[in-house]
Amino acid sequence: MPSNQQRREAAKRKLQRQLARREQERTRRRRNTLIAGAVAVVLVAAGVVWLVTANKNSTTTAAPDANATASDATGTDSTATSTAPATPCTYPASGTAAKKVDPPSNISPAKTGKVDATIALNGESVPVTLDRSLAPCSVNSFLSLAAQGFYDNTNCHRLTKSAELNILQCGDPSGKGNGGPGYEYATQVADQAKYPVGTLAMANTGTTGEGSQFFIVYGKTTIAPSYTIIGTVSDAGMKVVQSIAEKGVKDDRQDGAPNAAAKIESVKVPAEAVVASTAWPSSSADSGAAPTDELPADTGAADTGAADTGAAPTSESAPVSKTTTN
Repeated sequence: MPSNQQRREAAKRKLQRQLARREQERTRRRRNTLIAGAVAVVLVAAGVVWLVTANKNSTTTAAPDANATASDATGTDSTATSTAPATPCTYPASGTAAKKVDPPSNISPAKTGKVDATIALNGESVPVTLDRSLAPCSVNSFLSLAAQGFYDNTNCHRLTKSAELNILQCGDPSGKGNGGPGYEYATQVADQAKYPVGTLAMANTGTTGEGSQFFIVYGKTTIAPSYTIIGTVSDAGMKVVQSIAEKGVKDDRQDGAPNAAAKIESVKVPAEAVVASTAWPSSSADSGAAPTDELPADTGAADTGAADTGAAPTSESAPVSKTTTN
């Protein structure tokens, strides 16, 4: 039978083993957290937005995701189920506005119904129909910007012309492709969204959300469902867009400034549509529970010596990329 002294020494050794294992576990956790952070930074740097601005020196059309395999977007259905937020819209400040404008004051906009608007492009009318049910917060922002004259006297800065991407992109008063309204908001992309000819959709920053830039699809476009559709352009309006597209891109590139003039003189929207609102449910309260770094109680079981998998903790929050693009 072991003596008391022997038992105390055995208990002391056991405690030392437990403390050592706990310290190893904490070290592993810290290491994995650092690795996860480094990977996130790399992913953000690599994934900074595509649809907002293109590499001016590229001879091929940039894609939102080189690994994506989008299906043919020539169908007539633009969306499946909407992923519009269930709580009121928010428009937090982001970057410097390319043109002085206020964020939407209507944060509980109508969530159903359609709004007819008219883009005056190159002196011709481009009628569009905005669909609130697809993306109420995005439509609300577009209406607000239009009503404040944000789009007036601006040039569409980008035209793409390739087998996979055919769009005219507008909405940056600076004309450089990296300007916005000085605020942003969440994308509201529907599952399996497709982008047939006549689609009116919002460009985005890839990770943080949307601003003021939008694009019109004038030809076959097979991109991943990553861009919020806000409506459609009429057949008559598409003839105006097509006339610009037919002139091609400067320097015979696939992606860049259009050869033809593409000036938006104004975007007219009904005044009542800007203020139309409806009841939205309030956001649920934050539980306030803080994560803990405590390890479960040591049961005294012998260490199995299993190899560390190196699995890093995941985060449901998208990394914020403070770019100046939209």
